[in-house]
Amino acid sequence: MVTGIGPSLYKSGKECGACYQVKCTKHASCSGRPVRVVITDFCPGGPCASEPAHFDLSGTAFGAMASPGQQEKLRDAGVLQIQFARVACDYSGKTIAFHVDQGSNPNYFAAVIEFEEGDGDLAGVELKEASSSDGGDEWRAMQQSWGAVWKLDAGSELHPPLSIRLTSQYSAQTLLAKDVIPVGWKPGGTYRSLVNYL
Repeated sequence: MVTGIGPSLYKSGKECGACYQVKCTKHASCSGRPVRVVITDFCPGGPCASEPAHFDLSGTAFGAMASPGQQEKLRDAGVLQIQFARVACDYSGKTIAFHVDQGSNPNYFAAVIEFEEGDGDLAGVELKEASSSDGGDEWRAMQQSWGAVWKLDAGSELHPPLSIRLTSQYSAQTLLAKDVIPVGWKPGGTYRSLVNYL
């Protein structure tokens, strides 16, 4: 249940992870029931750039808006008129996960942050390494690389375990995933925290 979104709502990736309720209108195959989708990508060019708000829904999300047995007809309809509203994300039973980017190494760390309840998108992410001889006891701000990927070019070797502190976009709540990235972490690995927003 994912969507790409046009530039007016994507906000240069700051809205990646946010959740919206979307329902189609004015098509015979529309059920009128809304679906909850999460922004995972940017939708460039064409109608995505020219319309005030454009959702490029996955096939699953598109079909979920259809009346029973009408999924294919709705998918074949192409562009639909919709109503949408920003809503809280609901990942009941899941905790926040960090999928380490393949390009990460001992001096550079980047991760996709997944399954944030509530706002769904983040205003800030900070990393703290284990205490080290060079004084690695401070929180270091990570930069948003693209979408839900946050990165830190440390300039020297990081000392795991790494703790990550998250600040949500709208509620400004902070959350600590203590020692979530273990000693021996690997690029491509996913590490699940014990926390999530309420």
